[in-house]
Amino acid sequence: MHPMLNIAIRAARSAGNVIAKACGQMDLVQTTQKGTNDFVTNIDKEAEQAIVHVLRKSFPDHDIIGEENGEYGNNNSDYQWIIDPLDGTTNFIKGIPHFAVSIALRHQGRLDQAVVFDPLRGEVFTASRGAGAQLNGRRIRTTNLPELSGAILATGFPFKHKHHLDAYTETFKTLMTQAADVRRTGSAALDLCYVAAGRFDGFWEIGLKPWDFAAGELILREAGGLISDFAGSNNYLRSGNIVAGSPKVLGAMLKGMRPHLTEALLK
Repeated sequence: MHPMLNIAIRAARSAGNVIAKACGQMDLVQTTQKGTNDFVTNIDKEAEQAIVHVLRKSFPDHDIIGEENGEYGNNNSDYQWIIDPLDGTTNFIKGIPHFAVSIALRHQGRLDQAVVFDPLRGEVFTASRGAGAQLNGRRIRTTNLPELSGAILATGFPFKHKHHLDAYTETFKTLMTQAADVRRTGSAALDLCYVAAGRFDGFWEIGLKPWDFAAGELILREAGGLISDFAGSNNYLRSGNIVAGSPKVLGAMLKGMRPHLTEALLK
């Protein structure tokens, strides 16, 4: 295992311990609203600090970007960690047992290491650039469906971008008609990992942030999947509009979505 990935797993487990302990003491969880339909808890912040502590101890000169507290460290470094301490905060708040810790490392602008840790199931999804993707140390691959028929897709509703709801609803109707079924789980990081592991065949969502998908993106790519924006290009880092899946499923999803997309969603 790559030594930096080993440290990332240690950091993810440290955050996972904070989250798992809090699940048994929900009366101590403090929730605030940081934006429209966007919540944060004291546990998000404590988990982020646990990750930062581990990473800084091993890599004091690296840059770190966290969802909750922004940038730490050296923004001139070739190494940049991107962390989401609790992806699926709303699930956590409501007691729905589906959320994860997400940590990715970029080296000179390229994704290099990734870990997504589900602390309740004990599942550790990992990837190193060029070395494949694993779930608890065992190699994972995307499915190889030739078309959407029979596919199980995952999505995220545009609850922060309701001005896109009409376009989203039309794409949902088309993909739901063509695929076998669609799931909405509430954690984009886990959705991408589930596509990587073959549990889902494809995924799409509007307006994600880099910490939502950075680790999942590398894990998916190393498992044989592809990721694009809604126009089929690489502008998803700016737009946050994500389509992911095996090559043929991704192509079929884009084809079904395209007639319903506004100009804004195709940028």
